[in-house]
Amino acid sequence: MTRIEKLHEQMNKNNIDGLFLLTEPNVRYISRFTGSDSFVFITSKNNYFITDSRYTEQAQSQCKGFEVIRWGNPFKSLVETVKDLAKKDGVKRIGFEREYMNFDMYESLKESISNVELVPTSYLVEEIRVVKDEEEIEYIKKACDFADEAFEKILKVIKVGMTEMELALELEYYMRKAGAEGVSFDTIFISGKKTSLPHGQPSDKKIENGDFITIDFGALYKGYRSDMTRTVVVGEANEKQVKIYNIVKAAQQRGLDVLRSGISGKEADTEVRKIMGEYNEYFGHGLGHGVGLELHEIPFMGVNCDRVLAENSVVTVEPGIYIPDWGGVRIEDSVVVKKDGVEIITHSPKELIIL
Repeated sequence: MTRIEKLHEQMNKNNIDGLFLLTEPNVRYISRFTGSDSFVFITSKNNYFITDSRYTEQAQSQCKGFEVIRWGNPFKSLVETVKDLAKKDGVKRIGFEREYMNFDMYESLKESISNVELVPTSYLVEEIRVVKDEEEIEYIKKACDFADEAFEKILKVIKVGMTEMELALELEYYMRKAGAEGVSFDTIFISGKKTSLPHGQPSDKKIENGDFITIDFGALYKGYRSDMTRTVVVGEANEKQVKIYNIVKAAQQRGLDVLRSGISGKEADTEVRKIMGEYNEYFGHGLGHGVGLELHEIPFMGVNCDRVLAENSVVTVEPGIYIPDWGGVRIEDSVVVKKDGVEIITHSPKELIIL
């Protein structure tokens, strides 16, 4: 089935004959449009791509199977455009993305299209995006390759006295030089006691001898993202650092060993926590999340995640231990879920690296 066919199936399940999409990842997934500030309106009869004069030529080239509609001055407003298209196709029930439509737009649509029922929907496109096709998986693998290449290079650069910020920028440069369109998210490059912060930000703090360094980063390719974390030590590692690192490494390996299609996020998370033992209190987040057009997407793995993993979904496996005023360790890989296990697509070494 094509993406549009899968979407029509979802629309039928929700008893809607129109669907208005406005969030960029969903618009891109359905239309393959790589720009911004655009919308998709799907009806039971037609597929419309709505954009302004900046993107009409690009949309006509990229959005195969869509009628490109221009809106904005001196043309109709977005709401008027949707109203006229709904009337043209005889739409009775328009679904909208409840998580992303703001109240003002909802009120404008409700007032303008008074004879059409507006139906809040949740994650219709996101559900289709869970299982990646071959092209998507190749794009994510390519993004992972760029990250692996950059990590290998940054290890040769890290020195005592350099700042977290300059090293983060250097790492991002290496990813772009390798071929990445950009970074998957703001790079986390933190050292010393700051490594107890799961999402700490790089600063002008200088690298010191004996520091843990946590590097959480990713590359962007064709709109798809990679996500990887490695923790290294500068100078000599002490006994506690080695102990904590090895616990996290064993826990992460357990996660990789148990993952397969059909296992729930909760089950996988529970298995990893068995390895954490007394350090579970310092592991405050879930085991992992889906990754693709967005950094964090369905499915999620954690203590409350009953959803089972689907074959060819792409997820992260990222346990961590974070001890306040001491430091922390996180090890993360991106993997493709398979029927009998996973394919690991981030390949940087996970033995404790001492620089």
